[in-house]
Amino acid sequence: MQKVRQIIITAVAASLCVGMTTACGSGGGTSDKNADGKVYYLNKKPEHAKYWEKLAKQFQKETGIETKITTSPNYDETLRSEIAKSDAPTMFQVDGPPNLEQWKKYGTDLSDTQGYKELTDSKLALKADDKPVALPFAIDAYGLIYNKAILNKYFKSSWASVKSLSKLNNFEALKTVADEVQEHKDDLGVKGAFTSAGMDDTSGYRFNYHLPSGPLFYEYKDNNWDMNTTVPAVKGTYAPNMKKIWDLYIHDSTVPVSAISGKSMSDATSEFALGEALFLQSGTWSYTDISGQSVEDSDIGVLPIYLDVKGEEDQGLNTVTSNYWVVNSKAPKANQKATKKFIDWLITSDAARASISQDMGFLTPFKTFSGKKYAPKNPIYTEYTKLKKEGKYDVYGVCAVTPSHQWQKDLGNAMLNYAQGTGDWDAVQKVFSDNWAKEYNLVYKQ
Repeated sequence: MQKVRQIIITAVAASLCVGMTTACGSGGGTSDKNADGKVYYLNKKPEHAKYWEKLAKQFQKETGIETKITTSPNYDETLRSEIAKSDAPTMFQVDGPPNLEQWKKYGTDLSDTQGYKELTDSKLALKADDKPVALPFAIDAYGLIYNKAILNKYFKSSWASVKSLSKLNNFEALKTVADEVQEHKDDLGVKGAFTSAGMDDTSGYRFNYHLPSGPLFYEYKDNNWDMNTTVPAVKGTYAPNMKKIWDLYIHDSTVPVSAISGKSMSDATSEFALGEALFLQSGTWSYTDISGQSVEDSDIGVLPIYLDVKGEEDQGLNTVTSNYWVVNSKAPKANQKATKKFIDWLITSDAARASISQDMGFLTPFKTFSGKKYAPKNPIYTEYTKLKKEGKYDVYGVCAVTPSHQWQKDLGNAMLNYAQGTGDWDAVQKVFSDNWAKEYNLVYKQ
């Protein structure tokens, strides 16, 4: 159950707020909605809520099956609350093996779905009791999104120490650029080198989930551990390296550290989209929020998240598979059947495939998305493939096997306390290692 085969993302590429809505279609599809059950999908990604709501209406219109979407950034609490209700979600998300471990009793065998049969590799699905119960639907790449126009203006400045992108290939150079941009922010017309490192529920995942993936990747690599396995304990060998980049985020920023506890993902993407900051730690999913603002697509670039690690000049972007669909086995059989039909529709209908690949910008692991038509038109993804062609190595998403969401929350709280001066980095280091072992025992040794 703990192991999932390592997936090479390029192979997939080659195969190329609580907000609630109920679809209000006319029910004019070919099915009898009373006989065919209903769908209730609990979505985790607020930035894509409007697209899921539109798809729900389209599916209901075509099939007559009542379809409801609820979106929550505070996902764990919402799922625990909703799953206990008589009208519980028929479909929800998990983000990796440890998370599935907590919800596997709700997992339905999905081997009879097109969603499972059309996976580019069946081993991508997560299993419980040797049955596929969680289907991945998105693979993300992330790093330091940057504004090329601002960076080029920096390169041309007389006071700039780094003069070309080719020299911006390690932490030392990144720190130099960030510090100098912050010092000369008025000259460059920005408010800071980095967008606000918001720690609210919509943004904190970037730092308590995505950012630790780098330190974990290098520790796993050093120990030759399977990067799709949750190991019983980690030392946090590279947590001090994470401190270096975190210090840049909070000090070379558009806002003072006192403000980050209340800052959101919308704040960060808005700051970047309006040209107020050079860097934004985010990924492929943020493109829809950035596009159409002040930053042209041609001015969007992505750098690796450098951690001052030996050989990082050859590092590429982080990748993570942390979005899986699960069908609720406790839901009525008719609702399970309707929900499986919804999944199959999502990966076969033109409308859904276009929305998932273009509106949401997902790289998906389904054979039905092969070809240029459903390749994401996303400059962040384009930058990722460019780095791959240059021979840069991926930082695989070890964050997906962190032992629990509680570990992530504890880490984020410790990082926030450190930033605001109410705690020290030793507390972050302690959470990184000690709380890992504690949460592992709670999840896997029940």
